[in-house]
Amino acid sequence: MASARDIRRRIKSIKSTQQITKAMKMVAAAKLRKSQERVTASRPFAGKIKEVLARLAVSNSGVSH
Repeated sequence: MASARDIRRRIKSIKSTQQITKAMKMVAAAKLRKSQERVTASRPFAGKIKEVLARLAVSNSGVSH
C-alpha cells in the first residue's frame, strides 16, 4: 500500500502533467487557427492565379515550337 506522501506526490505529478497537456493543446489550437486564417486569406490570390493561368492556356493553345 502506498503511503500518504506517495499518493500526494502522485497527485501532484498528475496535475502537473494535466497542466502541460492543456498548455500544449492551447498552443496547437492557436497554430491551427493561424494556419486556417492564412488559408482563408490566400484563397482570393489562388483564384486569380487560376484565372490568369486559364487565360494563358487558352491564348497560347495555337502556338507550336
